[in-house]
Amino acid sequence: MKKVKKVEMAKKRERKLSCRRRILLATWLVGVAAVLARAYQLQVLEGDEWRAVALKQHITSNEVPGARGSIVDRDGVSLAMTRERVKVSIAPGELADRDEAIRTLQATLDLSGRDARRLTDPDRRWTVARGRYSPAVREALAGVRGVYLERELERFYPYGALARGVLGTVLDDTGLGGIEQRYEEVLRGMPGREVAAQDHQGREITGEVVRMAEPVAGGTVRLTLDMDLQEIAHQALTEALEKTGARGGDLLVTDPSTGELLALVSVMDGQPAALSAINAPYEPGSTLKPFTVAGLLSRGLATLEDSVVTAEGTWTVAGRTVSDVHVSPDMTMGDALRVSSNVGVSKAAQAFSAGQQYENLRDFGFGVETGVELPGEVGGTLLRPDRWSKQSPVSLAIGYEIGVTPLQMALAYGALANGGVLMQPRLVSEVSDAGGAVLERQRPKVVRRVITEAVARELSTVLEGVVEDGTATAARLETFRVAGKTGTSRVNTGGGYVAGRYYASFVGFFPVDDPQLVVFVKLDSPEGTYYGGTTAAPVTRAMMEGALAARQTTLDRSALVRSLRRPARMPPLGVPNRPKSTPVRFANLASPTGTRPDHGPAELELSARRAMSGSVAGQAPSEGRVSVPNVAGLSARTAVRRLHALGFRVRWEGIGAVMGTMPVAGSRLLPGDTIAVRAGSLIP
Repeated sequence: MKKVKKVEMAKKRERKLSCRRRILLATWLVGVAAVLARAYQLQVLEGDEWRAVALKQHITSNEVPGARGSIVDRDGVSLAMTRERVKVSIAPGELADRDEAIRTLQATLDLSGRDARRLTDPDRRWTVARGRYSPAVREALAGVRGVYLERELERFYPYGALARGVLGTVLDDTGLGGIEQRYEEVLRGMPGREVAAQDHQGREITGEVVRMAEPVAGGTVRLTLDMDLQEIAHQALTEALEKTGARGGDLLVTDPSTGELLALVSVMDGQPAALSAINAPYEPGSTLKPFTVAGLLSRGLATLEDSVVTAEGTWTVAGRTVSDVHVSPDMTMGDALRVSSNVGVSKAAQAFSAGQQYENLRDFGFGVETGVELPGEVGGTLLRPDRWSKQSPVSLAIGYEIGVTPLQMALAYGALANGGVLMQPRLVSEVSDAGGAVLERQRPKVVRRVITEAVARELSTVLEGVVEDGTATAARLETFRVAGKTGTSRVNTGGGYVAGRYYASFVGFFPVDDPQLVVFVKLDSPEGTYYGGTTAAPVTRAMMEGALAARQTTLDRSALVRSLRRPARMPPLGVPNRPKSTPVRFANLASPTGTRPDHGPAELELSARRAMSGSVAGQAPSEGRVSVPNVAGLSARTAVRRLHALGFRVRWEGIGAVMGTMPVAGSRLLPGDTIAVRAGSLIP
């Protein structure tokens, strides 16, 4: 009986073990099946997806920015460019030999021992070197373990703040203001793409980079600006502001025959990047009077010989009294313009109908935008006749109740200088892509003929009289005939006229018989004497003298020689012949030492004559060579000024303090030759 029980118990245990084995086997089979199913899912069904994830973990795709294009002046001098810089970062924990890394960083990045040790401090996980470096550091640091190099593109303006208002700036790779904004689509580069291998911590593996698509650089915008004239204009206006205490001002130089802007400088509240020349209208005052007279002459409503009764120099009309500074019982209309008689010009303007007066000013370009290639231009203010008051015809005749921009005024005088033809302004001459293919080429464009050539000649004769013996004698040149007009007007801030504040202005062109330059100057609220003939006209003279003395300008030297005054009217060359009150001049115009002698107009015009004949001051015309000055250690602007003053062209190789030139100082070159200026941090 006991034996039977034992057998039965053994069978039970065997059945239990068998059941357990079956369950375990089934569990294993289910597990294996699940693993195989999952493996099939991952490797077959989802294989491509997971392979992509794995690849993404070890390979990163980066956008490679394309270099922004360049902005150059009319002669190809770079005004804005993009340079490549390198950001240097260090992972101290990855350095194989800290001491060797310190020596390499000191030698390559020109660091002090203290800075190099700080960057390689083993207690820090990651450090970044201050500043950005030339791509030349790649060769020395690319193979150093623990040192990481990152390429960056930086916008660089070789001339600093000079012409910055025209150029604009770049923020977050986007142009803001000026040409940078206007030609954003042309200047912006097209990005490329590269693929790089990275480790398990997501850091790029040095040398494991493949460029998939090359970046494309932006195009080039060539301006009509002449940087020689721009530099001269900036210096002349800056010194005038310092001398007169004015709050700001504008100086423009244009070519009347083409409408090209050769120089444009605006300073407002000490900021040289202003663009008040196109976006800050003002009431011009007497500088508008020539256009009133031009309209009367061209419509046959008056002649320059017509007599105008000015009585006691005052005239009350519609409750407003107009008065003169120079009182004469009566005068011709030509004399009224020459001596800037408010009474004479406003009385003569009564011959206009309201429509004729409005149309005349509109034809000269007032009240509408000029179309210059800069964002932010305004058209000024010229109300339609149905909005005029009874005083408006008188006010408009002498430059009030109208808002004009300096650019509009310069172009309108350009029409007088150009035989009565108004030109559209041109700031951009050519646009090309990165390969040099021309995308756009601007040609001179006529807006309209405003007056006949005969009327333009008559007005030029009167405006020459303004400079010769009228209100603008401070703008007179001894060698060349100049025509122009002064203006002094009250400042209106929108809420009325401000007591004691005036705009002083002068617009002139020369030579009278074949005008090559129009120069506009306006000073905002000069202190003390505020008349345009006293404050603004001398600046125009300084600008013209500087243009004559500069060896490389847009001036037609042969035409200038033909325009010289007749010998009977010309003082002996080399002998100063000027009043005791010397007009505004600017320092360092033509001295390689930086301390220019106080030359008067006669000496400057002698220099201009020598320049036109191909000689250099102090040398025989047959020699013609000039010594390259030593400009090492100078700032970029000072070095450029000295080299330009001697007639050399400049090509930049770097930024910061000047290290030297190529050819070296002391070399004798011909004016017009190009000198490479090497700065402290070279641009590769």
